[in-house]
Amino acid sequence: MTEQSFDIIVAGGGYVGIAAAVAIKSAAPHLTIRVVDAAPADVWRRDQRASAIAAGASRMLTQMGLWADIAGQAQPITDMIVTDSRTADPVRPVFLTFDGDVAPGEPFAHMVPNPALVGALRDKAETLGIEILQGVTVEGFENGEATTQVTLGDGTTLSARLLIAADGVRSRLRDMAGIKTVRWSYDQSGIVTTVRHERPHNGRAEEHFLPAGPFAILPLPGNRSSLVWTERTADAERLVKEDDLVFEAELERRFGHKLGTLELDGGRRAFPLGLTLAREFIRPRIALAGDAAHGIHPIAGQGLNLGFRDVAALAETIVEADRLGLDIGSLSVLERYQVWRRFDTFQMGVTCDVLNRLFSNDIMPVRALRDFGLGLVDRMPTLKGFFIRQASGLPGRQGPRLLRGEAI
Repeated sequence: MTEQSFDIIVAGGGYVGIAAAVAIKSAAPHLTIRVVDAAPADVWRRDQRASAIAAGASRMLTQMGLWADIAGQAQPITDMIVTDSRTADPVRPVFLTFDGDVAPGEPFAHMVPNPALVGALRDKAETLGIEILQGVTVEGFENGEATTQVTLGDGTTLSARLLIAADGVRSRLRDMAGIKTVRWSYDQSGIVTTVRHERPHNGRAEEHFLPAGPFAILPLPGNRSSLVWTERTADAERLVKEDDLVFEAELERRFGHKLGTLELDGGRRAFPLGLTLAREFIRPRIALAGDAAHGIHPIAGQGLNLGFRDVAALAETIVEADRLGLDIGSLSVLERYQVWRRFDTFQMGVTCDVLNRLFSNDIMPVRALRDFGLGLVDRMPTLKGFFIRQASGLPGRQGPRLLRGEAI
């Protein structure tokens, strides 16, 4: 069998892997790209989760010609409130509020159903001529002087100048490349589900800090909300196995009655939570992106957006190197991507880790200190503006152009 050759092979057909392929191909149409996805065909259509798309990411998607296809299913987050209480407290005082705009008419984030996002990316990939091999694993790779030979689970061998590993937090390719990680578990799991409620949410997102972990209510189109409900792992596993009556009763204790009657609108799953940070993002002819490079706590809703920041930085690095006639898989080229992303990723991972440890407890002196801090931030518009800009994912002038809505 003749070996097929490509400029780039992307391992992973989630939003990060396909977005990387689309971003590069859109700016450099002559580069040949193949996506290899281990998941069965159409499994992404059954994903009932939704994700927070920060303003920087939505600007990138707009520049890539995708946002128009997504916007009709997106819910702007108009404002956000933060509380700190116990589950049984009859009143949850609001310690911190955020207005939702980073610019007039531009919310700092939208909630988007995952199938809408991945579907738009896959449609764009097809339009650009990017083929996605579905249900096939990458079994190994071996670097040569100018290319890497990639062996697939079906016995096929492909060659490429660069392999992008976007194969998730348990990345096999990261391990094959010998890249070490910093990793620990929080003994927490995030229960993800969707509810329908009687009254409108008016675009408000809520983060309730409870002793077991944050309980996030994120608005979806219509009278619906996506929930990310953190519990200790043993309790989370018990809750998802309970019948609907028990689960809804526990949910209502945390959600409250402000939006009227609640009912489940779909299934529920629990995902173990931990911190995983790759010590390196690159090796010769391989670059990590998305969860393969970093898995963080969802307390700040930045997991997907960190992945899109990887996409913007990696695409700009590759496209500019290609325009200069450089070897896109060489360490000297990929080092720019690593420098661009590693500090930002470490900073966000540590921030989420500290916030989770600070708020996921019921220690009275710690509670008093954090509530004082939240109230102080709420009274300082400049500091609040800084936090909103950080959450929006908008880069400074030295950041990737795609996140500013500019072409590479």
